[in-house]
Amino acid sequence: MSPRRNKIKDFFKVLPKNIFSGFVVSLIALPLALGLAMASDAPPIAGIITAIVGGIIVSILGGSHVTITGPGNGLVGVLLVAITTLGLDSAYAAIVCSGVLMMALGFFRMGKLADFFPSSAIQGMLAAIGLIILGKQFHIMLAHKIAREDALEYLIEIPYTINDAIHYENKGLIFAALAGIISLSIMMFYAKLRNKYLQLVPAPMWIVILSIGFSYYFELVLHEDNPISQQYMISGIPEIQEIIATIKLPLFSKIGTISFWSSVIAITLIASIESLLSIKAVDKLDPEKRRSNVNKDLKALGLATIGSGFLGGLNVVAVIARSSVNVNNGASNRSSNFMHATFLVLFIVLFSTQLTRIPLPALMAILVYTGYKLASPKVITKIFSIGKEQLVIFFVTLFVTLKIGLITGILAGVVTTFIIHIILNKSISLFIRNVLKPNVLMYQEAQGNHDFYVSVKHFCSFLNYYKLKNKLDAVPENEDVIVDFSLCSFVDHTVMENMHDYQELFKKRGGNFDVIGLDMHDTDSKHPFALRRLLPVPNIIKNNLTRRQTSMEELAADYELLYNPKKHKEVDFLNNFLFFNTKTINHIYNQLSFKNGTINLFDIEFSEGEFIAKELIRSTMLHIKLNATIPEFTLDREGFLERVYAFAGFKDIPIQDHSDFSRRFYLLGDNEQAIKTFFNDDLIHFFESNPYYHVESNGTSLLIFGKERLASIKEIKALLDFGKRLKDVISSV
Repeated sequence: MSPRRNKIKDFFKVLPKNIFSGFVVSLIALPLALGLAMASDAPPIAGIITAIVGGIIVSILGGSHVTITGPGNGLVGVLLVAITTLGLDSAYAAIVCSGVLMMALGFFRMGKLADFFPSSAIQGMLAAIGLIILGKQFHIMLAHKIAREDALEYLIEIPYTINDAIHYENKGLIFAALAGIISLSIMMFYAKLRNKYLQLVPAPMWIVILSIGFSYYFELVLHEDNPISQQYMISGIPEIQEIIATIKLPLFSKIGTISFWSSVIAITLIASIESLLSIKAVDKLDPEKRRSNVNKDLKALGLATIGSGFLGGLNVVAVIARSSVNVNNGASNRSSNFMHATFLVLFIVLFSTQLTRIPLPALMAILVYTGYKLASPKVITKIFSIGKEQLVIFFVTLFVTLKIGLITGILAGVVTTFIIHIILNKSISLFIRNVLKPNVLMYQEAQGNHDFYVSVKHFCSFLNYYKLKNKLDAVPENEDVIVDFSLCSFVDHTVMENMHDYQELFKKRGGNFDVIGLDMHDTDSKHPFALRRLLPVPNIIKNNLTRRQTSMEELAADYELLYNPKKHKEVDFLNNFLFFNTKTINHIYNQLSFKNGTINLFDIEFSEGEFIAKELIRSTMLHIKLNATIPEFTLDREGFLERVYAFAGFKDIPIQDHSDFSRRFYLLGDNEQAIKTFFNDDLIHFFESNPYYHVESNGTSLLIFGKERLASIKEIKALLDFGKRLKDVISSV
């Protein structure tokens, strides 16, 4: 029997990392909270209050582990309508009531509601929210305030706003528009600068720092007023004493009106969906792959929303962008959410007056970029690649949401999905006959075997997917599961996407998740998420080699290597490397292998973060199979960033009598004594006399790469040579 873990000791052991992560997240949360509040027509401080209250309450009472809470992008449109229709004080009352409803959803275990929404309809709703945010804030970003009836009119006005901005003559408006354009450029191109020092400060915080620095430059150096028009500067940020003194109770006088409860229901629906989707996405990122208790989270988010509404804040939701940053910076439990709220309190207490130096167009640029990410053309391309019918669902949801509203939009998406399913199957009876039948049977194989077999019958779509999900959630992720669809006439896109998510989850936790029985099904698309039914076999499309692939093919011939340009998703051999703990590997391709198979170089595509915070990265890496077991370790070039990490609990292992190596290299690993023994003189001298690479051992193999980008042919040759010689040195050890 394994010894019981000391949870208190474990908590304090990882606390430095969570404090560090909470600080980084707070740098992003500060400008976003201000911008989201103003975009909703609420006071700027309302966004900060939301993040603080949510961070404290949800971190204590919530059911997720590494999720960050605060004001959400998806609520901007519906809160704007509520505040415009009801007035600010009555809108706070609607927010409080929505918090009560959200708590009720948690108590009635309605977290499974998220499974009833088709994936393409959700994508359409999120894209519509993105366009609402982009359309409304784009004009302010270019210092051009307008008022229109609906989101479509704001979007139609964008070319006219651009034309007006080009012909500005007022100096204050020109500088305000430039602040917006420069800020948007930072948001667009910052992630492409793969520099570990620059990445310490997130892009939104750079915008804040540069904006405040610009203001001080004119004040202290040029002794002039800020040239940006005052109407486009943040105002209304009170001191902490004023915040406490001016707290108003929500006004419940309109509680008997239809408009009040329409706002409450709309806010509750969007807040719940956004939170559930975010929690689901963040669970994929969690290095420990824990499952969140979504019903417990709904209760905590509801309670936090009630508190936020009474204090002058907005709805508290789980947010994916900040949560992704949280995971990527080493967070492992809810204390990082608490620390992010704590740092926001410190910012307001110590630096509230500095926030008024930030121009509105700069903050709106952050939201414009966020809106674009939600409604990116890549989303449409992806939907189309899954299937043409998914594009219909996507656009119906998007246009109805833009023209009428969020609730009507998502309902239109659900109805459209159901109608398309009937048309594709040419039968409504398939759904009517079987929708109430128990279509999922699961049993565990006998004789001590831990394999689980799941048989799915009739049809499996968003309408009854929750039945399958309930069964699968009961299985530990380190077990083996077989899901058999051979008796299922129809499997939709939502189910296929979720099956893929389960496969990724089980693979990372040491289990195995197989989907069988689809060999008699086919689809219009080769995409793995495409819905499945009987169709003619699609044509096979042959791809020609690119210039890079041709060069690698020639290199393989020169060096007598094996070359395979095709994409492969069989990447199990990379799952045990620490580097990929918080990253999702899409595929590897362009493989160059030694004929004995021990050394394999490849291009790889993986992603950091999820949803609108997702960044796609392509790199070139080398994998070496070892003949013997060695200690697990990570070796990297030591720099300023690594010294900072030491304060967050990441301990560098010193090597005695090799001060130059210890000074130049950053060595990590749990088994310090074994690592010190392994790093003998020959190995240390090898690393000291060769170029710097990231070298990581998982005990049985090595992962080596240089920069987080694709390598040139010259760099590929150097990497292959480095790996071959390193393997020889380790073999002698």
